[in-house]
Amino acid sequence: MAENLKRNDGLPPAMTRLVKELSRLPGIGEKTASRLAFNLLNRPRDEVIALAEALLEMKERVGLCGECFGLSDAPRCPICADPGREHDLICVVEGPADLMAIERARTFAGVYHVLHGAIAPLDGIGPDDIKIAELIARVQGDGAAVREIIIATNATVEGEATALYLARALKPFGVKATRLARGLPAGGDLEYSDSATLASAISGRREL
Repeated sequence: MAENLKRNDGLPPAMTRLVKELSRLPGIGEKTASRLAFNLLNRPRDEVIALAEALLEMKERVGLCGECFGLSDAPRCPICADPGREHDLICVVEGPADLMAIERARTFAGVYHVLHGAIAPLDGIGPDDIKIAELIARVQGDGAAVREIIIATNATVEGEATALYLARALKPFGVKATRLARGLPAGGDLEYSDSATLASAISGRREL
């Protein structure tokens, strides 16, 4: 008879569902998801409702900026819409987290272009799978001269391959393309770099 019993983790179905959904998040295993679920269960109702509403609002309102493809809850993000930024200086990054890392350094006054990935043939990711065509369109685009493009892809094999591809793709347009200086550790991500290192890398960038 015991062999016919279904496995029971001891949780009500609603808790089991929550643990399952939390476990889908990157870096969250079943044990961590269980701890989060119990923490939420013991929090006041209004705090849990506020969290649920924040998640829904984020999903419904946050999308991509139509110009730089960074995160935004409007057609243009505040950086692209800021007339005080240097719009002829574009910093190209792999993801929104990299953009935020550079912004925290508070030394860059230009605008951005977010690729949403890097060229990685082994993973089946080619130039057409990230927002390279959109960058080229910006350079060709509305007649606004681009003085310089800083290629700030990560110091990884994929990031370097993407940087070289971009340098070749931009060359016909006569745009100055520079790469962040090697103040960034090889194999490291911008997201985890400290502000001083990023500031040094930006100031010491070199032409490709």
